[in-house]
Amino acid sequence: MLTTLKAIELSSEYLNKKGVLSSRISAELLLAHVLKSNRMNLYLKFDQPLTEEEIENYRNLIRRRGKREPLQYIIGTVEFYGLQFYVDKNVLIPRQETELLIETVLLKYRADAKLRILDIGTGSGNIAVTLAKYLPNSCILSIDVDQNALDLAKKNAELNKIFGNLDLLKIDLFKILDSKIDKFDIIISNPPYISIKDYKNLEPELLYFEPKIALTDENDGLSFYRFISENSKYLLNKGGEIFLEIGFKQSINVKTILLNNGFRDIEVKKDYSDIERIVIGKII
Repeated sequence: MLTTLKAIELSSEYLNKKGVLSSRISAELLLAHVLKSNRMNLYLKFDQPLTEEEIENYRNLIRRRGKREPLQYIIGTVEFYGLQFYVDKNVLIPRQETELLIETVLLKYRADAKLRILDIGTGSGNIAVTLAKYLPNSCILSIDVDQNALDLAKKNAELNKIFGNLDLLKIDLFKILDSKIDKFDIIISNPPYISIKDYKNLEPELLYFEPKIALTDENDGLSFYRFISENSKYLLNKGGEIFLEIGFKQSINVKTILLNNGFRDIEVKKDYSDIERIVIGKII
């Protein structure tokens, strides 16, 4: 007989040997997923025996996690800024640091603000959908070159009951000026910012499972910042602002790129780990 508690203990030990960080949490969340429960409720029934079907389903998920497949891909959902999002191998998993990007915008603008916002790099739609949810009077255009990502973002918009103020379009960023879209008050983006040198040293979860196109520019990690900054004069209204998530120790380079392209009033905000993570600038 395999009880809930014993299953967690055995799985946690197995995942730990496979190099999985926070192996106990992974074991608990995967079992909660199998039992259609929540993590805390597991300990209210720690001596409950599992059925053969539950054991088999759980083993399959634990094997996948043992191969370092991200927990979020296995479960299929992730929470971001209080909302639920579907995720799969076609999109980057939304992370807590990116919540600061949203928070920075929402602290600056009232909920009834009427803004035109361009989100570059739709992915799961976490940035665009969240802004559309909390800025209901604003119009958000979110673009991506990957149709699979756009399809998933549409599902996430429907999941979070976003209708009317969000458009999702397949546009190649590097051909964005050919699309003749209107100008915006805000450009926001969490672009691929990992250099190709650093990409090769990433944890297996990122290196082998998350989409490479969403992680690295296959250059020095600054290519997207250069292109976005250089073209923002054609995309932003006078006095428009740019909100960018950046990587570790990139703030000086990104600030310089923005300054060289006519941005002023540049601010840098640190994340919850005291790392400079968000850069804001206003076009002059």
